[in-house]
Amino acid sequence: EGSARADEASAWNSTWGDAGPKTPLTSAASLDSRDPSDRHPARGAAGRSVPRLRALQPQDDIDGDLGGADPARVREAAEELLVRKLRSRSLSISEARMVLRGYEQDGTRLDSGAVDDILDDFCRRGYLDDALLAGQLVASGVERKGQGRVALSRALAQRGIPRDVVDAALDELPDDDAERALEYARTKARGLSRLDGDTALRRLVGQLSRRGYNGSVAMTAAKTALAEASFGRPTSGVRFVDSD
Repeated sequence: EGSARADEASAWNSTWGDAGPKTPLTSAASLDSRDPSDRHPARGAAGRSVPRLRALQPQDDIDGDLGGADPARVREAAEELLVRKLRSRSLSISEARMVLRGYEQDGTRLDSGAVDDILDDFCRRGYLDDALLAGQLVASGVERKGQGRVALSRALAQRGIPRDVVDAALDELPDDDAERALEYARTKARGLSRLDGDTALRRLVGQLSRRGYNGSVAMTAAKTALAEASFGRPTSGVRFVDSD
């Protein structure tokens, strides 16, 4: 029995001796002074340096699931931004789409599907309505700015309102560009009275043209308004009198 134990100890020392050089824990002298059970790899592991656990950081997430912002929160914040903008001025659907596409939170943007969903929801609630906006812009352009059809069409197109919606809004206008041009020209004619006739006519025609009135309408309105403004007073340059 003593011989068997000696052989077993010899075999154990041989096995550990082979592994020892690969991961040395102590000197050979100290190993010999220990109980054989102290030489087991499981006991030796307690003396080795073990990496400490730490909280997983976003950059450690190889799948990227923890990076960026929560899409649901990004959508909620984008909707709130759009509501704030609509409180200050009306927006076309195209303009609202640009607001949503441009919104970003922590490097995360809305995907096209989320943008479309928000726009559909806002249209359903009546927050966005291109036809209503087009009608308001046409009325404002005519009443406050004296704009003609060309200028109105251009202004609505610049707001991203579709062509068919623009045409429908303009169709609601009575076909009286000439009258609207004359009304506008009358508001400007007296301010040009200090100029000679040629200069006054050129400036007034230019103002009417920039407001979307075609050449013949602008010229007729300008001549009529200037003639009314100068009635009874001598003028230099072009005079607007009847040929009879």
